[in-house]
Amino acid sequence: MAVRIRLKKLGRKHRPFYRICAMDVRVPRDGRALEELGTYDPMVPYTDARAVLNAERVQYWLGVGAQPTEKVKILIKKYGPNGTHLEKQKAALDRLAQDRRRRTPPPEMLQPAQEATPPEEEEAEPQPE
Repeated sequence: MAVRIRLKKLGRKHRPFYRICAMDVRVPRDGRALEELGTYDPMVPYTDARAVLNAERVQYWLGVGAQPTEKVKILIKKYGPNGTHLEKQKAALDRLAQDRRRRTPPPEMLQPAQEATPPEEEEAEPQPE
């Protein structure tokens, strides 16, 4: 059985998300995977935080003869077991985690809605005629 390491597309329209999977070559792009080896999210703002790989399993599949696709070959070269961008990836993932912790709630959650509470109406005293 010929095995390829390739991207499996998930997500929705205009919001792609990929899983990096070991798959049989005869299976369709989004078909059943033998094993999921990591993720790739092109929508993440920090370039080096986009790909997360399980280096140990990638090394195993490459060792048993799995062939990566062109895009996955680049990702493995950068973020794989002996990747060239591993330090940058760690720094980018830390920055991303800090940004997510610092994120403030939306403004409507910070201030109570003033439109929802009706203003207090003063009772008008009857005037003598």
